[in-house]
Amino acid sequence: MKKSKNDVWVGLFVVLGAMALLFLALKSANLLHLNFQDNYQVVAQFDNIGGLKPRAAVKSAGVVVGRVASVTFDDKTFQARVLLDMDTRYAFPKDSSLKILTSGLLGEQYIGIEPGGDMANLKAGDVISQTQSAVVLENLISQFLFNKAAEPEPAATGAMSEPMPPTVAPPATGTEASGRTP
Repeated sequence: MKKSKNDVWVGLFVVLGAMALLFLALKSANLLHLNFQDNYQVVAQFDNIGGLKPRAAVKSAGVVVGRVASVTFDDKTFQARVLLDMDTRYAFPKDSSLKILTSGLLGEQYIGIEPGGDMANLKAGDVISQTQSAVVLENLISQFLFNKAAEPEPAATGAMSEPMPPTVAPPATGTEASGRTP
C-alpha cells in the first residue's frame, strides 16, 4: 500500500512538471497569451508587413498596448490588412501613426504606434491610414550593393590617399591665345 501511494505522488509531480513545461514553451513561442482586459479592434493597411505575424506586440514607448489579431491580404488595394486588438486602458488619438519595427537586428517584428494630436480617440472599427511599412533587410542589402556597383572606382595607386584637387591651367599668353605658333 505504501508503494502505490508514493507512485501516485510521483505521477502527479511528473504531470504537473510536464504541464509547466508546456505552458512555458507556449508562452515563450508567443502562442499563449492570457489577457483578461477588454479590447477594441482597429484596422491598418500596409504596403509590406515583412515577417509580421499574428500575436505580435503593438507597442508605444516600449510598453505593450495591444496585439496583432490577424493579417490578411486585400485583393482590391493589394495591401496587407492588419487587425489590431488594442487594450481599452490605452486611448490613442485618431491621427496616430503605425510603423512595423524589429527588435534588434534580426529579432521579431512588432508594430510601433506613435500618438498624434487629434482630440478624438480611436474606437472600435476605426481605420488607421498613416502607416509605414516594414524595412526588409534584403531590399536594403540589394540597394547598397547596386549603389556601390554604380559608383566609379578610384584609380588603383597601391595606397589610399587624399583625392587630388583639380588642376588649374596657367593663364594663356598672347601667342597661345591667338592660336599662332611662334
